[in-house]
Amino acid sequence: MAVFGKLGAAALLLCGVGAAAFWLLTTPTRLDGEAAAALGPGDAAKGERIFWAGGCASCHARPKSEGPAQLELVGGVQLKTPFGIFVAPNISQDGTDGIGGWSQEDFANAVLRGVSPSGTHYYPAFPYPSYARMRPEDVADLYAYMKTLPAVAGKAADHTLSFPYNLRRGLGLWKLLYVSSVPVIALESGAAEQERLGQYLVEGPGHCGECHSPRDFIGGTDKSRWLAGAIAAEGEGVVPNITSGEGGIGSWSASEIASYLETGFTPDYDSVGGAMVDVQKNMAKLSPADREAIAAYLKAVPPHPDGYPPRKQPES
Repeated sequence: MAVFGKLGAAALLLCGVGAAAFWLLTTPTRLDGEAAAALGPGDAAKGERIFWAGGCASCHARPKSEGPAQLELVGGVQLKTPFGIFVAPNISQDGTDGIGGWSQEDFANAVLRGVSPSGTHYYPAFPYPSYARMRPEDVADLYAYMKTLPAVAGKAADHTLSFPYNLRRGLGLWKLLYVSSVPVIALESGAAEQERLGQYLVEGPGHCGECHSPRDFIGGTDKSRWLAGAIAAEGEGVVPNITSGEGGIGSWSASEIASYLETGFTPDYDSVGGAMVDVQKNMAKLSPADREAIAAYLKAVPPHPDGYPPRKQPES
């Protein structure tokens, strides 16, 4: 009996150590003092560029909004995925239903760390795995711009998730695997500044890889097939391969890519469709230099074959 008692005690000890390790590893990590100080005061005029590059209105404005209505960030857009239904929250300046009461540091922790003001993990339907690569000063500029936008009352619905996806604490382990400020692609040491700017816009605020890269079974981006295309998050249709690999956009010139981002027309005079419609409208609000930089980076990305299974051809 003494042996069984010792084994039981050892098992309890191991469970306790495991639980403590899990708790420590999954603790939400906020910006430290040095990182918070690097934010700076923020410039609203510069922040407007980051707002459109980051696609904030695409998820947080009412669907099909145009003009000033795009700046009413009441939320409510639903993303139906295999993990459950995620609902974009109200991020307007309403102090009760939105983020009007957030400090600059609260905002930066959400964008760069995926951590709420109350200290809980956000789900990565909010693309902070990409935003984690953003420059602190750009986050500060974005915050300053957001403060100029209207307050809109109305609380968005909660997410609808089943077990175990409704347990936010476990996201701490997921973040250890998939969230990093390190660039995805290692550009050549002599890469032009234009390519480096494009890398920043695509891998950071533009979060293009969140839709255009395949994911594994727990929803992590497969960086070994970066921008190779993917099955759509909602499980219907595919998101195109935007590398120069087979099935991608290798035949497009940099100027044709930049033109597509501005006009929505492909080199074959087809027009943008699906979820990319809103993205293209956002890109059209950037400067020509930004669009040209994005195109230069996409031409520099390693080619990959399509990151999704071959599409079935219709029966004749």
